[in-house]
Amino acid sequence: MCMDEMGPVSARSYPGAEPIRPAPDGTPDHAKPAGRARQEIDYGRRGKGYIYGAFRPATGEAYTREYEGRTTAGWVDFLAEVEGWAPVDAGRIYAIVDNLAMHRAPDVLLLCLAHPRWEFVFQPKYAAYLNLIEPWWKTLRSLALKGRRFETWAEVTKAIEGGAKYWNKHRHPFVWGRRRRRRARRSPGIATMPKAA
Repeated sequence: MCMDEMGPVSARSYPGAEPIRPAPDGTPDHAKPAGRARQEIDYGRRGKGYIYGAFRPATGEAYTREYEGRTTAGWVDFLAEVEGWAPVDAGRIYAIVDNLAMHRAPDVLLLCLAHPRWEFVFQPKYAAYLNLIEPWWKTLRSLALKGRRFETWAEVTKAIEGGAKYWNKHRHPFVWGRRRRRRARRSPGIATMPKAA
């Protein structure tokens, strides 16, 4: 099980990826190229927090919970909730986490004593790509936040819950190191040098 926290996530505008046309089809201004959607400057000082997440790459299941801050007490509370969410028939739970101090706190060790099926696997420093929740955070941001404006932290948490619920309904396993499809090579441009004999 891959576990981490995303944040701080703030109530602000999150730009979308789609370009917009300056005029509808059939008008003379339609010949102009599409431009990016413009938004007013938004500093996002309307509330913020952290999203804690647990992700099972083999099945694609995910569990998220929002917290006001990144604290050891919140982390232990989240681990207790994941204990209830995890399948009962699982013999061992290997939790892949980074080397943040709160992940190794004494309260976490006490939780491990209370729940002996837990074992923490700490990823090497500077190797965040080994934890598969990191690419899943990108997917969740796209599902829940992209192209939207939030006025309060409560709206953000509701959107995150909706995005996680949608993901769990349409989930698929994540495979680390799967080869990407290669694009066809483009022909060389005018700036390439001719080959020397």
